[in-house]
Amino acid sequence: MPIKNEEKVMNIRAVIFDFDGTLADTRKAIVTAKQATMKNAGLEVKDEETCASTIGLTAKAGFLKLYPGIREEILEDLVAEYRRRFDEQIKVMPPERFDGVDEVLAKLKERNIIITIATARNRKSLLEFLDGWGMREDFQYILCGEDTERLKPYPDPVLKTLEELSLQPEQAIVVGDMPVDVMMGKSAGTFACGVTYGNSDRESLLAAGADFVMDSIRQLPDLL
Repeated sequence: MPIKNEEKVMNIRAVIFDFDGTLADTRKAIVTAKQATMKNAGLEVKDEETCASTIGLTAKAGFLKLYPGIREEILEDLVAEYRRRFDEQIKVMPPERFDGVDEVLAKLKERNIIITIATARNRKSLLEFLDGWGMREDFQYILCGEDTERLKPYPDPVLKTLEELSLQPEQAIVVGDMPVDVMMGKSAGTFACGVTYGNSDRESLLAAGADFVMDSIRQLPDLL
C-alpha cells in the first residue's frame, strides 16, 4: 500500500514541503561533504547511513547528533568547513529535483493550493538552488533555518507558516522524508505525509505519526 490511509485529506489549502530529500536529491553532496569534513578534522568518519540520518537538521545540530558532547568551538569549525565543502561539492555533483516534482507543483498551482517550504537549510543556500532552477516564484512562502529559534521536530516553523498565511492547522499538510518532518507537522496540528524516496523508510515515518506515506511525489495530488 503506497498510502497509509485511504481516506483523502479534505479542505487542504496549503502544502508545506521539506526541501532536502523531498523536493531535491541532495544526499550524495551532503554525505560526501560531511565525511570530508570529519576526515579533515581527524574525527571518526561516519558511514553514509549515519550521515544521512542527520539530513533535515541544521549543520550544527547534525554534527552534534553525530558527536555528542563535542566542544562548541570545534562544532563551529565543523559547520564552517562543511558549508565550504558542500558549496564545492554541488559544483561537481549538483543536486537534482526528484522525478515528478515539477509536474506536482504545477497541478497544485492549478488547484490554487498554496505551496511553501519549511527547511532547516540556510536561506542563502536554498535560494541559490531555487534561483538556479528558476523556481523561487513557485513558492508563496519560504521558511529557512534562520527564521525560527526552534526548528524541526518542534512545531515552530509550521506555526509561523500558518500564521503568515492566516490558515488553521487542519488546512495544511506537511510533506517530508524524515521523521522530524512528520513530528513537526503533527505537533503543530497539521496533517503529515512521509515520502519513502528520500532518506528514511516507511516504518520510521509511520512510527513518527505520519497520516500518509507515499513512494512517489506524484501521488500527492490524488491524496488531497
